[in-house]
Amino acid sequence: MIDLDRVVKSRAGKKAKYIPHFLVNGLKRLIHQDFINGYLKQGYVGVDFCENALRYLDVKVKVEGLENLAGAPRKYTFVSNHPLGAIDGITLGMVLGRHYDGKIKYLVNDLLMNLEGLAPLCIPINKLGKQGRNFPQMVEDAFRSDNHIIMFPAGICSRRMPDGTIRDLPWNKAFVTKSVATQRDVVPIHFIGRNSDRFYSIAEWCKRLRLKFNLAMLFLPDEMYRGQHGEYKVIIGKPIPWTVFDKSKSPQQWAQEVRAQVYKL
Repeated sequence: MIDLDRVVKSRAGKKAKYIPHFLVNGLKRLIHQDFINGYLKQGYVGVDFCENALRYLDVKVKVEGLENLAGAPRKYTFVSNHPLGAIDGITLGMVLGRHYDGKIKYLVNDLLMNLEGLAPLCIPINKLGKQGRNFPQMVEDAFRSDNHIIMFPAGICSRRMPDGTIRDLPWNKAFVTKSVATQRDVVPIHFIGRNSDRFYSIAEWCKRLRLKFNLAMLFLPDEMYRGQHGEYKVIIGKPIPWTVFDKSKSPQQWAQEVRAQVYKL
């Protein structure tokens, strides 16, 4: 179960006692704690967690391009745009998890480790504290494992661009460097969907006010709740051989090249 009181205490430490109860209760309503716990109490784990979460949300998904993964078995790095923040993540876990018999791992925000049903599929990203010291080795071990890796290289959800389109911010280069080092081909994925205008407005105000805390992230559970009964589309591109990422471009430039390819799918 999600217990926001426990999460606040674990994240805020001794400062937790100064956080007003009405604020924590408001956050419980914002993240729809009871609705989420209604699903979590069913006890699904791993790929079953992802598949049944979509059923719980009454979400329908159309997938194109699975035929691009046919042929000799290889270990891939799957990289996708990140338009939604929750439904897109569990959808890829369901699609790729079923295709590869559960041999997948996400690189995700460490807050998601509070979802015990999803945790077995996750490598938590938190570069602070003890876990932060172990993080580079955890990533190295994941890329050298027999699992396929799922990444959202933007690190945060897509934002509204000045021209009104919804796009990821520039991608991090880590998927390029790690894939080359471990000789994994990269598979681009385009997830078609978007959050509400409210979400993008909040994100824009956070940027204008130069807030260090990603306030918009708090609204992602509500975006997931609003996404019930939705229909989404996943387009899987052809694998990009790791040898393509040569020294003609920097890893950062290659990352943006793959990002551009995703939006062409």
